[in-house]
Amino acid sequence: MKIALVLPGGVDRGGEQRVIPVFLALIERLARAHEVHVFVLHQEPEPGTWPLRGATIHNIGEGRTVWRAIAAIRAEHRGAPFDIVQSIFSGHCGLIGVVAAKSLRLPVFVHIAGGELAALHAIGYGGRRKWRGRLREAVILRLADIVTAASAPIVDALHALGIPARRVPLGVDTGAWRPLAPRPRDHAPAKLIHVASLNRVKDQATLLRALAILANAGVDFDMRIAGVDTLGGEMQELARCLGIERRVTFLGFHTQAELRPLVASSDLLVMSSLHEAGPLVLLEAAVAGVPTVGTAVGHIAEWAGAAALAVPVGDASALAEAMSRLLDDDALRMRLANEAQRRALAEDADHTAATFEVMYRASRPSLP
Repeated sequence: MKIALVLPGGVDRGGEQRVIPVFLALIERLARAHEVHVFVLHQEPEPGTWPLRGATIHNIGEGRTVWRAIAAIRAEHRGAPFDIVQSIFSGHCGLIGVVAAKSLRLPVFVHIAGGELAALHAIGYGGRRKWRGRLREAVILRLADIVTAASAPIVDALHALGIPARRVPLGVDTGAWRPLAPRPRDHAPAKLIHVASLNRVKDQATLLRALAILANAGVDFDMRIAGVDTLGGEMQELARCLGIERRVTFLGFHTQAELRPLVASSDLLVMSSLHEAGPLVLLEAAVAGVPTVGTAVGHIAEWAGAAALAVPVGDASALAEAMSRLLDDDALRMRLANEAQRRALAEDADHTAATFEVMYRASRPSLP
């Protein structure tokens, strides 16, 4: 099978920085049995081609990116025909996938992996904030042969728009993230971790206010925050204003290899996002034996109660209370950790690739 995979980025030549781990895991697994060509929009400013994880990466580069990407898929198809076109993310990626596939009379799959269905006007985020975005998504999602999404809340949002969709979590590469048995807490202070770029969608302001409430209640903790700072030091200044700067360490960007021991040594992953299709870090933490407390979005919402603790979006008091609850009740923390790990391992990267492959073959019954 020859597969065209359309991505926004995350496939850097070096394979460590400026990568999205689930993309690499999916590419590697599909490329073991199929010819995979990845058409990436903005990995580098200039066009280029390189091998990665068994696939061929076609970087489109800046300037008329959508139309040049469609042309690149068609040109590769002329050399040797594709069987499937798969877009991860809708938006421009989905548009490229749908137009290219329909022009070549190929099945096209679109996976919702971010904020394509969101409309967070207060922070200027989401694919459905403006009429053009809503129109674009309506066209893409109705022309796609199959639409998938990472978590139940996103599938529900698609169903509310009248779009049939299947749930396909983008799972963890357990070769890179080795499963570790959940372990009891036996130390103080509590070790907390938050992994995300510092930006408005991840809402670290709510996280820091929750930590201040926790500190004022006398809870002893250390919080490590790993992620690129896109807010110019605003969150560091807020931590100082809240009086928690000695309890919070901003680590900046870390590679996956650097993140793994940080996550594995933590007692809780804490997330404060306004919107998530995933997040992947919850699955990675679960594989490492670490449970999550966070806002009720994505996997956190669908795992709520049995495998994670979820609180309302933007509610710092509820987030602080949930953290305190788990730090005070280690039996509950361990139950959540064990169930989270069971779920994450059942839907790992191998499961993701196998699920997509089954759908691809079902759409092309003539393939061997």
